[in-house]
Amino acid sequence: MLASVGHPFVIALPFVVAAMFWYIARRERALGLIQGPTFFQRNGTAIGVFLLVAVMFWAVFLIVLPQLFMVELSFRPKLPPSATGGPRDVYTLQNYHYFLFGSPTSSAEWNVVHIKAFFLTIFASIMVTLGNFALCYPIAFYMAQVAGAARVRFLLLLLITPYWVNEILRAFAFRVIFSTSGILNKILLGSGVIADPIDFLGLDIGMYAGLGYAYLLLMVFPLYNAVENLPKSQIEAARDLGAPWWHIHLFVVMPFAKPGIASGCTLVFMLTSGALAAPMVLGGPRSLWFTPIVYDRFYQAFHWPQGSAYAFILLLTCVAFVMAVMRIGKLSLGEITR
Repeated sequence: MLASVGHPFVIALPFVVAAMFWYIARRERALGLIQGPTFFQRNGTAIGVFLLVAVMFWAVFLIVLPQLFMVELSFRPKLPPSATGGPRDVYTLQNYHYFLFGSPTSSAEWNVVHIKAFFLTIFASIMVTLGNFALCYPIAFYMAQVAGAARVRFLLLLLITPYWVNEILRAFAFRVIFSTSGILNKILLGSGVIADPIDFLGLDIGMYAGLGYAYLLLMVFPLYNAVENLPKSQIEAARDLGAPWWHIHLFVVMPFAKPGIASGCTLVFMLTSGALAAPMVLGGPRSLWFTPIVYDRFYQAFHWPQGSAYAFILLLTCVAFVMAVMRIGKLSLGEITR
């Protein structure tokens, strides 16, 4: 099928979906399934129109349409501008075939480098997410259930202040810390713990530490918000009944905080797997991370359809992760985003 045929469909799709939701809402109200004042009755005509236009512009033109055009572009071949829209501009799976099997001229059976980088990125993102949770859960619990108001404000200030610095500068600061001549190696050498400097960047330790630090707050705040709403009487009752501390956290606090845990894990995983600055600055010469490969497809190979295919594969994986978290935690999307 010619790719030019799909452009009107891509543009019309968000508006068709919005019209379907509007029709369903009108029909439910007509059947009496929805009670109370309408959206315009609650907010007034002027504010209602402004909210609808603003949300529609944000959702459709800044989020949905760019993503749909990226997906549509991923099924098209790389062509010069003069051939775009011509008879050679047809939908194809060759960009996804390249991700799996590499160049047709290659003798390799699989595209090992790209596939390995993809699965390593997913695995490392899961590990960074779990590490962030293990680090942030005690902090969030202390702030929500133990610390007084003054100490909470002080801890929040300590957590937020470092993030006033640009992400790129923070990544370079981590490079200074973890380099072979950096602060960490100097401390270890000076204290006699090691005899030779450790290549933390070559071992990707610096990259994983930088990724975990970059999204620390996105784990702390959902956990803090969830644990803060837990009545302290439940913890005190479990303690009075003789429950050990690990039992209280595992069977009282964590089940209550499931929406916050799922929200924090989802945010950290998605942003870690899609991170670009930290892997490029903190990655070693043998580091494999998927997003720099996607960047190279766009801006080194100038193969935008292939880059779109790679980006779409990563997007589908992130969506699958969110669905898995919801299924494991038996949560709805509304509970995660609450």
